[in-house]
Amino acid sequence: MKRLLVFMLVLSIMLTSCKEEKKETSVKEEQKIEYASFGEKITEVDAISANEMHTKFKNLKAGDTINIKFTSKINEVCKKKGCWMKLDLGEEQESMVRFKDYGFFMPLHADNKEVIVNGKAYVTEISVDELQHYAKDAGKSEDEIAKITEPKHTYAFEADGVLMKK
Repeated sequence: MKRLLVFMLVLSIMLTSCKEEKKETSVKEEQKIEYASFGEKITEVDAISANEMHTKFKNLKAGDTINIKFTSKINEVCKKKGCWMKLDLGEEQESMVRFKDYGFFMPLHADNKEVIVNGKAYVTEISVDELQHYAKDAGKSEDEIAKITEPKHTYAFEADGVLMKK
């Protein structure tokens, strides 16, 4: 009887030790996204959506500033140096993004790329002169620039770091 118990114990150990272990991989691991990094090193962790950012901007008053990270699509990049970009917030709204201390620039042809930006969000009013300057940088015609006659209430962002999908 003792031999039978020992035999059963050894057999059960052998069967469990030979069992193939399956490692499950999540879809997220298989589809790792690669980014080009600009400015300070940041990660995609805790980035909110463009729609969530739009809601936060709507709740800001002039003079308010929040530190935040969000993901969006680039609508336009400065065609002279890459020194600013406009990010889509949905509902035909954009955020004008400049880079902290002009410490870095974006590629000139990064339009329509997905990005994650980290920095300070605030609401401001852009003067006619500044709007015309941005239009000139964007390669707009003299006629389009001349049509800019009023300051614009703007959702602004000063980025200290950017990740752009490769």
